Amino acid sequence: MNLVLDIAVTHVRHRARQSLVAVAGVAIGVGFSIMMAALMEGSQNDFMKVLIDALPHITVSDQRRQAPPQPAEAAFAAAEIHGLTPQVLRRGIKNPLAIMAGLEGWVPGAVAPSVKVQALLRYAGRDIAASISGIDPRREPKVSQLATQMRQGDLKALYTAKDAIILGDRLAEKIGARLGANITVQTTEGARVTAHVVGLFHSGVRAADEGNAYVLIKTAQILAQQTGLVNELRVRAADPLSARRIADRIESETGYKSVSWQEANEDLLSALVIRNILMYTIVGAILLVASFGTYNIISTITHEKTRDIAILKSLGLRQATVRRIFLLESLIIGLLGAVIGWGIGFGLTVLLGSVEFKVSAVTEITRLPLAYSLWHYVLAAVVALLSSLLAGLFPARKAARLHPVDIIRGAT
Repeated sequence: MNLVLDIAVTHVRHRARQSLVAVAGVAIGVGFSIMMAALMEGSQNDFMKVLIDALPHITVSDQRRQAPPQPAEAAFAAAEIHGLTPQVLRRGIKNPLAIMAGLEGWVPGAVAPSVKVQALLRYAGRDIAASISGIDPRREPKVSQLATQMRQGDLKALYTAKDAIILGDRLAEKIGARLGANITVQTTEGARVTAHVVGLFHSGVRAADEGNAYVLIKTAQILAQQTGLVNELRVRAADPLSARRIADRIESETGYKSVSWQEANEDLLSALVIRNILMYTIVGAILLVASFGTYNIISTITHEKTRDIAILKSLGLRQATVRRIFLLESLIIGLLGAVIGWGIGFGLTVLLGSVEFKVSAVTEITRLPLAYSLWHYVLAAVVALLSSLLAGLFPARKAARLHPVDIIRGAT
C-alpha cells in the first residue's frame, strides 16, 4: 500500500500546476455548496420558526369533519342519507371548560379558550374586514407568541378600557388607526361595539398582521351575540413536530375538528420539500462540474505515464493495483479540494452573514438567516470525494487495461 501511495503522490506532485487547478475546482465547488446549503437551510429554519410561532400549534374549532350519523344509518347498515339540511344548533364547543380540563390532563403543552368572530372595522370612513379573536390575556402567552409580538402596548392593556382591541400593525396602517383611537366593530348579524385601540402587534406573517385583531373573550361574545360562547380552543405543544399526532387524538376524543400547523400549511411544507430537492440537486451539480477537472488531470497523467505503467506491470503489478493507483490520485485531489473547500465555505458563510440590510421598517431582520451545520461540510466532502472517484474511474480502468508489450513496442 505504501508503494501505491508513493506512486500516486508522485504523479500528482509531478503535474503540480494541473493538480492545483483540479484541487481549486473541487474546493470552490465545495465552498459554494456549503454557503448555499447554509443560506437555504437558514432561511427555511427562520421561515419555519415564524410560521410555527405565529399561531398556536393546534386549533380546535366547533366544526366537525363529518356530519353526525342519523338514527336510520345507525339502525340499518344499508341506509345512507345525503343532502339533509343541518339542524340549527347552538354555536360553540359544548362544555369547553370540561374539555380543556381533560386536554390539560394529557396534552404536553398548554390550552387556552378563544372566541373567533368575523367583523367589519370602521374608522375614518374606511371599512376593513377582519378576524376578531377573543382571548384570555392570562392564558394566551402560554399558547402563542402574541405577548412577544407586541409593538405597542401589551396584552394586559385589554383590561384597561371598555371593549379594548389589539390590532395587527398592517391592519392599523390600512384603516389609519393609531394607539388610543376609537374604532367601530360591527358583525354581519348587527352587533356593534366601539372599541378602543390599546395595542399593536407584528407577527411577521402578512396575512395575520393585515387581517387579525384581538379582544377579550367577553367582548367577542358580545359581538357573536351569544353569552358563554367558546368556539375555538388554542393548543401549544411542547414539541411542535408532535402537533399532528396530538391533533388527531384530540379530534378522535372530542369529535371536534382539530387542525395542526402542519395541516394548515401543507402547501407551504410541500413547497419546502421541493425547495430542498432543488437545493441538493444544484449542490450535486456544482460538485459534479468541479469533478471534470479531476477527470482531465487523471486522464493526462494516464496518457503521459503509459511507459511507467508498462514498466510497473512488467515488474508484476496487477491490473487492480494499477487501477488503485489512479483512483487514489483522484481521491487525493478530491480530499485536498474538500479540506480547502471547508475553509472557503466557512469564510463565504461568515462573509454573507456579516452583510447588513433592512427589508422594511416593521421587521427586525437585518442579516441573512444562516445555518451553521456540520452536516453541510460532511455532505459536501462526501459528494466531492464520490465525484472525484467517479471522475478517476474511467482513466484508471483504461490505464489498468494497457498491455506492457504493446506499449514497449510503441503500439500506442
